[in-house]
Amino acid sequence: MQTIDFDVLIVGAGLSGISAAYYLQTRCPTKRYAILEGRTAIGGTWDLFRYPGIRSDSDMYTLGYAFRPWHSSKAIADGASILQYIRETAQIYGIDQQIRFGQMVRRVSWSSEQALWTVEVERLAEGDSVQYRCNFLYMCGGYYDYSQGYTPEWPSLSQFQGRVVHPQAWPQQLDYRDQRVVVIGSGATAITLVPAMAKHAAHVTMLQRSPSYVVAQPAHDQSAERIRRWLPAKLAFHVIRWRAIIQSIFYYVLMRSLPSIAKRALIKMAQQELGTSYDAKLHFTPNYNPWDQRLCLAPDGDFFKALKAGQASVVTDQIAHFTPTGIQLKSGQVLSADLIVTATGLNLRLLSGIEVLVDGRKVELGTTLNYKGMMLSDVPNLALAFGYTNASWTLKCELTSMYVCRLLKHMDRHGYAYCVPKNFNPAMATEPALNFTSSYVQRVLSHLPRQGRNRPWKLYQNYLLDLLMLRLGTLDDGNMEFLRPWPSQRQVE
Repeated sequence: MQTIDFDVLIVGAGLSGISAAYYLQTRCPTKRYAILEGRTAIGGTWDLFRYPGIRSDSDMYTLGYAFRPWHSSKAIADGASILQYIRETAQIYGIDQQIRFGQMVRRVSWSSEQALWTVEVERLAEGDSVQYRCNFLYMCGGYYDYSQGYTPEWPSLSQFQGRVVHPQAWPQQLDYRDQRVVVIGSGATAITLVPAMAKHAAHVTMLQRSPSYVVAQPAHDQSAERIRRWLPAKLAFHVIRWRAIIQSIFYYVLMRSLPSIAKRALIKMAQQELGTSYDAKLHFTPNYNPWDQRLCLAPDGDFFKALKAGQASVVTDQIAHFTPTGIQLKSGQVLSADLIVTATGLNLRLLSGIEVLVDGRKVELGTTLNYKGMMLSDVPNLALAFGYTNASWTLKCELTSMYVCRLLKHMDRHGYAYCVPKNFNPAMATEPALNFTSSYVQRVLSHLPRQGRNRPWKLYQNYLLDLLMLRLGTLDDGNMEFLRPWPSQRQVE
């Protein structure tokens, strides 16, 4: 079997993988790296998802890269624009030349004796396997299962004689014009799908078991345009970006500190969007507090506009069973449908389901602790890009990439072969890494790394705190063990 050596391997060529490559080649230019991508194109999530209306649910001033400003006034961007932005970024900085497509990583094995990761890869096009070796492994493959979305087990679903589609596997040529559509779900995907499909369908009904918080926000940021007119381009970008960061943190802290007031305010906002004749309390009053789950965003209030225009409707009920022509609800109501869209969520799959071994021992993620939100206890020279749950994904991923570069340069300066996060306080209390009540999190919580009660094991979900810790904090913090010497010189491709 062919073996290929690099200093650093990045797994995943999506939003975070391209960011990781940029920081690596600009801050650690002596490191030879490659990106392994299982798909045949750049973009990750934004290349995979093709359902109608696909867009960001964070502003592009923070979802975009700090090193390549998002200049459009459209703060909430469509999926095609985001995909183009990622691909252009990779091309501009020559990152696209370092990507090896169709390379599905199956297993990674660490040897402390050699200070090397052995990465076993299946080459999909060739139908064979190849091995890579590297000193540092950076996992940027996201956090969910690319092969399939989550659909509850409905035994009677087979009775439905129309078409059933999951948004993650949207058929390219699906024609739903003048059809009756039922979208099952109330999360971000459903809130995106409903107004997009309502433009062409006969009618779209969103069937939800329980409501979500839905917030209308302008798709275009007019104040950002004014700032650009007043200030030089580079300064304007930083002002716009930091304004978005501070606003996001402020509203999150406010809502978590005053949940009852925040809840009433969000429901009132929905009522104002829909008008007094609509019962917003029935369909937009969740049974949880704001930010126990992510808030759903409606750019320019498009979701509410579709409801007011009669193109779409919301039904809050539970499924009794499916019929040949639709859905029988427990209340007795029947929803007729030609097409059912199961916007019922994703399957979380951290590290892309790759098997991880350290010195022959299989790593069970649920038994590890999350170090600074980017490494795992007792797992050497491995970082993972995992964004914020309450802000833009890219913000945390960029901080992680900068930290990885600091770490690599620190090890080079001091002659260390590798580093391992170590919890030297086994009595420290731990808790789940994510405190979301969302079903997609709860289903796999026992299989995710945990967090501790104290730094650096605690996840704060706060960009300012992470900025201080990852950009300015000491590397040798008493919880990171550095080891030497380097292994014998090896040939790098």
